[in-house]
Amino acid sequence: ARIEELIQLGMKFSERESHGHLELDLGREGGHSNRRILHAKDVTGREIERALLAAIAAHENITVLENHLAIDLITTAKLDQAQANRCVGVYVLDNQTGEVETFSAPRITLATGGCGKVYLYTSNPDIATGDGVAMAYRAGATIANMEFIQFHPTCLYHSEAKSFLISEAVRGEGGVLANLRGKRFMEGVHPLKSLAPRDVVARAIDREMKRSGDDHALVDITHKPARFLMDRFPNIYKTCLSYGVDITKEPIPVVPAAHYQCGGVRVGRHGETNLAGLYAIGEVACTGLHGANRLASNSLLEALVYARRAAEHVLQHPPEPVAAELPKWQAGSATDPDEMVVVSHNWEELRRLMWDYVGVVRSEKRLKRALTRVRNLQEEIQAYYWDFTVTSD
Repeated sequence: ARIEELIQLGMKFSERESHGHLELDLGREGGHSNRRILHAKDVTGREIERALLAAIAAHENITVLENHLAIDLITTAKLDQAQANRCVGVYVLDNQTGEVETFSAPRITLATGGCGKVYLYTSNPDIATGDGVAMAYRAGATIANMEFIQFHPTCLYHSEAKSFLISEAVRGEGGVLANLRGKRFMEGVHPLKSLAPRDVVARAIDREMKRSGDDHALVDITHKPARFLMDRFPNIYKTCLSYGVDITKEPIPVVPAAHYQCGGVRVGRHGETNLAGLYAIGEVACTGLHGANRLASNSLLEALVYARRAAEHVLQHPPEPVAAELPKWQAGSATDPDEMVVVSHNWEELRRLMWDYVGVVRSEKRLKRALTRVRNLQEEIQAYYWDFTVTSD
């Protein structure tokens, strides 16, 4: 039903001709035994976003505030109100003016994505900094399974490439993993070989890189016809070519990278959290559906299903009204930051230690080292936060 709704909103999935008529083209990805993935070439997420933004633009009662960043949730407990704790609003930073605005609402939904940017190497965009989870935690919502970070086995390895994912569908269409000497190292690791689940493949690549001393691995799909690759993976073909890699003629250099946050804000069947008035959907939420290692392409399905469930739940359970006027953001004696280099250094240190100590393979010793360093960073950031005005960083 959710897929049909997407199509009605203008989503265009790839089709193929079969017995004289067109049918939806199904792809296969890691851990799958059959073809089951609807896709739009190799830019499915972009096409879904396009269709949804167009649908939003058609509704005059929906206001989209661009260049705004949520800072903190407002709860009755924070306001010292003598009633059961509930979420009643949110503080939002206007990046263009630098002002923090106050929004009042009886229901608030977090759809802020994951936390991939806390790692040095990630497939995620710069905005995936875990803000939604942090805000929910500070507000009193339950957080679960944050240790379950999925690492995608194949991000493009290139000094100038940033967060570019080599889709699992490349291996689903016959791409094989090999080391720099051309040896296929997934043989004997898993029955599905190069199409094994992501955690298995990511660990295998990490192990092979450490064993050989190589700084990356290869995905080879050159045995497929060039025209097929250019049609099935137009974005991957074009992007790789811009970095000097012709996927029709040479293997693609890849490395594992942080990809998906399987844990998050714990929610029920309708996206509701334990904090009244607060919902969470998408990667920021922990529904339990993905376990410790999400199956490829299930994230979009989960987001669609839970978004609909959350909306229906709100309509079926009309919220109590909240005060229209909430306290304004108090900046106190904070001044404009005088040395942003401190923030950039803290970011760099956090991302490096997370990659080195809390990455694909972990140990108690590494985790203890990470905890010590994170606590030191917390003290520095806390002091910086109270001294200077809020920025997007």
